[in-house]
Amino acid sequence: MKLRTKLILAQSPLAVALALVGVVSGTVTTRLGEQTGHILADNYRSVLAAQRTKESLERIDSHALLVLAGHQAELGAGRYRTELDNELRAQEKNITESGEANATARLTSSWTTYKEVLDRFEAAPSVAERDQIYRRDLGPAFQQVKRGADDLLAINQDAMSRKSEEAQRSAERFKHLVTAAVILAALFGLAASGTLTARLLRPLGVVGAAVRRFGAGDVKARAYLQGPDEIAQLAAEFNAMADHLERYRASSLGDLVRAQQAAQAAIDGLPDPVVILDAEGKVQGVNEAAGSVLRIDADAPAGQQFKDVDIAVQALLDRLRAHVIASRAPYVPAGFEEALRIETMGAERMFLPRATPMYGEAGIVGGAAVVLQDITRLFQFDELKNNLVATVAHEFRTPLTSLRMAIDLCAEQSVGPLTAKQQGLLFAARDDCERLQAIVDDVLNLSRIESGRIDLNKLAVQPADLIDQAIDVHRGSAEQKQVTIHAEISTGCPEVFADPDRLQLVFTNLLSNAIRYSPEGADITMQARANGHSVRFDVSDRGAGIPVEHQAGLFEKFFRVPGSPAGGAGLGLFIARGIVQAHGGEIGVLASAGSGTTFWFTVPAASDG
Repeated sequence: MKLRTKLILAQSPLAVALALVGVVSGTVTTRLGEQTGHILADNYRSVLAAQRTKESLERIDSHALLVLAGHQAELGAGRYRTELDNELRAQEKNITESGEANATARLTSSWTTYKEVLDRFEAAPSVAERDQIYRRDLGPAFQQVKRGADDLLAINQDAMSRKSEEAQRSAERFKHLVTAAVILAALFGLAASGTLTARLLRPLGVVGAAVRRFGAGDVKARAYLQGPDEIAQLAAEFNAMADHLERYRASSLGDLVRAQQAAQAAIDGLPDPVVILDAEGKVQGVNEAAGSVLRIDADAPAGQQFKDVDIAVQALLDRLRAHVIASRAPYVPAGFEEALRIETMGAERMFLPRATPMYGEAGIVGGAAVVLQDITRLFQFDELKNNLVATVAHEFRTPLTSLRMAIDLCAEQSVGPLTAKQQGLLFAARDDCERLQAIVDDVLNLSRIESGRIDLNKLAVQPADLIDQAIDVHRGSAEQKQVTIHAEISTGCPEVFADPDRLQLVFTNLLSNAIRYSPEGADITMQARANGHSVRFDVSDRGAGIPVEHQAGLFEKFFRVPGSPAGGAGLGLFIARGIVQAHGGEIGVLASAGSGTTFWFTVPAASDG
């Protein structure tokens, strides 16, 4: 049986109930109509006969009175006598009420008597005799017939009134009966229809329970139903699908699913947060550490995954994803300065970000895997190291200053004459002390930069004053190398908002390198010009230049270009970059092998600062 047929059968009780209500209503209406018909058939004909009898009787009496009045015309009562006889015969055939037969008999008897007297009245030879007959016999007979008709009329009118009241009572009873029938039929129809519908939907419950069990991981769940209807066919299709999926899970593809689950379990076991993003930035997966530390909800809708995530974390993830997709290469942090501070479990922890591209089909980068390495302890050790280095370097300065003063006094023969050899040794020792002093100063500056404790006393300064001061400081070493320093200040160059003393450290590093690597007789150019909301400074030399492959590491700690002259610790350019960045500017290099080098940096203009 098809599902459509079952649905129709489920609604059939309501149709049956409706039919029963119709039958009861029709029966009640028929009964009420029959009662009304009985009133018309039983009583109305008798009432009509009584009324017509009286009418005919009065017509006959009226003609008799005309005769008494002296009218010698024919009485003309024969037609009315015939009509009255017809009405009495009709009444004798329509006796339905109690006492109606006796009343009819009395009326017939009175009418017979009246006809006999009427015949004598008509046969009287004179008016006087007719008058005597009318007064003595015909008038009383007329009244007797009239009373008989009135009695018959009263009997039928009383019966009509009684039957009308009975019909009203019957209608009231029928109304209650119909109401009860409607209620009972509705209850029966709803109960029967509900029962049939529940039986009809029971197979759907079986299928639904099997689907829920299968969705919960019970691959053995099946829906066993028999029949040709659509639900049974649906159960058969579900069972076939479940069989295919069970075989799929048992196949090599199922092994891949288990391998993926094992990989996820391995990722969850990592202590560092791991976040997997697609090309649009939607989270595809996280491990337990990312969920607890970063508060990322991978199961939430696309717009709600970062609902409770810190803004800095979101910005970092977006930046790493954009870098990986654009460069198609991993992102590796340059140092601890890129570490991200995150407040978690009441403590501050440091995380160093790394990102790896995730390749899809045809080698297209479809996302990025971001790992935040917890370097809290390493960062603390680095801070301890920096503090130790800064302390040691600071403690070196006092004895180093005393040593330089002692060597200067001896070299100047303030404490006694020296031989030429002794004086040469002291001059060499003084140079070493100066070089050692420069290294100590670089170490102190390095410590301040790495700890983020660079104090800047910014004020508005003319670029020309900064360049002139730098030239004055290095004029002696430039003349000794026979190098000329030129200054070029563009027209309209604005003031800069900077710390002059700190910028002199930048100029010192750049100029000392330019003097060191310039050939004798060469020129060094220092330029300053407006650059948007900042001022750009250039230091250009005519030295051997720097190969392109070595330019990327110029501003890193302890980096030295291979083949460069000995001297220095490789910290100058790193310190210069830190000072420029602390001012909010940028630093870079333009160089190629054999064509000189130009170092440049920018400082915010005073109006912008």
